[in-house]
Amino acid sequence: MDIINDLKYDDNGLIPAVIQDCETGEILMVAYMNRESLKTSLETGKTHFWSRSRQKFWLKGESSGHTQEIKEVYTDCDADTLVMKVKQNVAACHVGYRSCFYRKLEDGNWKIVGEKVFDEDTVYKK
Repeated sequence: MDIINDLKYDDNGLIPAVIQDCETGEILMVAYMNRESLKTSLETGKTHFWSRSRQKFWLKGESSGHTQEIKEVYTDCDADTLVMKVKQNVAACHVGYRSCFYRKLEDGNWKIVGEKVFDEDTVYKK
């Protein structure tokens, strides 16, 4: 069984990956993988993705040091989406929150419900 090629990728060769905290169940982020990034992730135990905006392969945490250690990998019934349960080191969100999903719809507005865990200007030296 070829677990990487058994999956269904979109026309651009990508598959969405939902990244979830292995201990709390919190959804940390959603990103895209191609065959190369999935293979590298499985080989190294750290998440690697394909950046659609930058058109490049990247290791989560390559700039910040906030890596993700893969603990479990799931696919759905259609084999076209992945869920990766990870141990998140510091934060997943590049703007300083632990999760990229730090805003909640309340009374027709987006309310910040997450707490910043780092200063992005310091980490990324902007």
